[in-house]
Amino acid sequence: MRTIPLGENLSEELLLAIANGELVKLRISRAAHTKIKAARQAVEDIVALGKPVYGVNTGFGALASVSIDAKDTGTLQRNLLLSHAVGCGDDLPAAVKRLALLLRIHSMCQGVSGVRPLVVRWLIQLFESGWLPRVPEKGSVGACGDLAPLAHLALPLTGVGEMISPDGKTMATSRALKKIGLQPIELAAKEGLALINGVQISNAIGLAALAGLRNISGVADAAGALSVEALMGSHRPFDSRVVLVRPHPGAVATSKNLRKLLAASKVKHAHLNCERVQDPYSFRCMPQVHGAAKDAVAHLGEVLVREAQSATDNPLVFPTKGDSISAGNFHGHPIAMPLDYAANACCAWGNISERRTSELIHPAMSGLPAFLTPKPGLNSGLMIPQVVAAALISENKILAHPASADSVTTSADQEDHVSMANHAARKLRQAVWNTERVLAIELYTAAQAREFRSDIKAGKGAQAVYKCIRKNIPPLNEDRYIGTELDCLHDLVASGAILNAAESAVGKLA
Repeated sequence: MRTIPLGENLSEELLLAIANGELVKLRISRAAHTKIKAARQAVEDIVALGKPVYGVNTGFGALASVSIDAKDTGTLQRNLLLSHAVGCGDDLPAAVKRLALLLRIHSMCQGVSGVRPLVVRWLIQLFESGWLPRVPEKGSVGACGDLAPLAHLALPLTGVGEMISPDGKTMATSRALKKIGLQPIELAAKEGLALINGVQISNAIGLAALAGLRNISGVADAAGALSVEALMGSHRPFDSRVVLVRPHPGAVATSKNLRKLLAASKVKHAHLNCERVQDPYSFRCMPQVHGAAKDAVAHLGEVLVREAQSATDNPLVFPTKGDSISAGNFHGHPIAMPLDYAANACCAWGNISERRTSELIHPAMSGLPAFLTPKPGLNSGLMIPQVVAAALISENKILAHPASADSVTTSADQEDHVSMANHAARKLRQAVWNTERVLAIELYTAAQAREFRSDIKAGKGAQAVYKCIRKNIPPLNEDRYIGTELDCLHDLVASGAILNAAESAVGKLA
């Protein structure tokens, strides 16, 4: 099990591994511990001087003008968590909660939050116990951060709420803490605020979606390659010279992937003298479309990893100057817009995949039996999986409406512009699932189409993907119940098995 030094940069590889369920241990680096202590001393100095500082010795939001006595600053912080833990909806997945907790701890280790080292150590013990609080996913507008869900995430410090064991049992936090060996903490000045300012929940959901998108990026190329071979399509649009005169990075990467996946193809030579001049856009424009989606995901990855390294408190405490600044690092717009952009990437991959599926089941386009069944009419074959794909891509178009284009005023107009980052992250998560299913349908369809031309060997990567499918799902000779087979293929996509099959044959895909 890896040990992560908090206060140092977290890599995308590590963050995505945790999003995928990898368990890690945490330790506070020496430099981070020094910074945490210095920031805490700065907060205590502020309290001692009695100088009004937002959230330290004042109320919150529209109550910022209300002064709080020094003796009540701890109660203020506890009340903050209790009053803000009012989220609703389904509990977040355990891996997302674990990642959000790591991000929140890591943010406090930047040394500008002003919490005691005791709080950070307590949260690390919670993280490593495997127990997690119940965190309803809805209720955040993405500024002053993910207030409601983060309050639920921090609630165990007070001994209140519900927690879930590593094996999925729910119980009262008071009982759970006894099992873990932790006691509730009496919060001190600013600590409650430091636990809920920021969009770590949205970022964690986004990172989990990013893990899916990185996988989809390769699977889409692999599915497209298998479809090219099923259609007996041309490989010439993937010639390196094409993308080098319009060198967008994603297009270059996709074109290279397709050449690797189609290497050693016998199909390529089997239709040299066919009458078709050009393939449909959904086949020959894969570098341009898949590539644009890759570029959008690359941007999202840069932003989410940068956010993971960031301090998002308000106010921020700067011990070297002995002061604090009330500002807006908690605002979710920097991640909300790229999350929205990535939902459009899902549309790109899903839309073009569904079109390839449609071409393959259409005899006028593929030259194959209608709906890829040996006896069309008596059998419907793959008529309705394409309809399902069409439904999912239409849902993705709704999900691609930018959440960050919206705003609503909250807290009696004090917080009058918000990001909707949480909405952007959650709808991206759904769009990822939809796109995985659309690709699973294309893979099922392309594998079935290959049955009619199986005597001609496909390219190395495409053939490896075909074999992976056939290890799990037999050819469709007549109508049968295939719902569970599509579920199985979806699992092969989402788990990385399809991508692994392709890469085992041709090497790492870009």
